[in-house]
Amino acid sequence: MKLIVDINDTYEETKVTVECKRVDPSIRKILDVLEEEKHDLVIGYKEDRQHLLKPRDVEYFYTEKETVYASHTKGKYRIREKLYELHESLPSDQFIRLSKSTIANLYKISHFEPSFHGTLVVHFQSGSKEYASRHYVKEIKNTLKMNRRKEK
Repeated sequence: MKLIVDINDTYEETKVTVECKRVDPSIRKILDVLEEEKHDLVIGYKEDRQHLLKPRDVEYFYTEKETVYASHTKGKYRIREKLYELHESLPSDQFIRLSKSTIANLYKISHFEPSFHGTLVVHFQSGSKEYASRHYVKEIKNTLKMNRRKEK
C-alpha cells in the first residue's frame, strides 16, 4: 500500500481519495476511521424503557421475526435500526456478519466449531452460540487474519 500526503496552504478543505482494486478488510478499516458517523451508543428498548448500550458490550445483533435485537451482557434489547444499517455503521474490525440475520462482536467470541456443510458454530463468552452460514465463513476467516496481523 502506498500513502501520499500532500500538505498545502492553498487547500480549502481536506480531501481523501482511496484508489484500490476492491474494498478488502484493510481498506474497510481505513474507511471506518475516516467516516464520521460511528455508533458510539446504540439505543436498546426493554420493558418500555430506552437504554444506552455501548456496542463493545453487545455480543451480537440478530433478527428474529423481523425485529432486530442486541444480545447484551445485561440481557436482550430490541433495536430500531435495521441489521444492515448497524452493519454499515459499526466498526468492521470489531463486528462481523455471521449470517443474513446475525452480526457478532469479535471480542465477545470464545471459540469456533466446525459444523455441517461448511458452517461454523460460534460460541460466545457468555455460553450462548450462533451459527455462521457458509456464505460468510471466508469473510470471517479473512477478518480474523487481518486482526491477527494488526496485533503483531
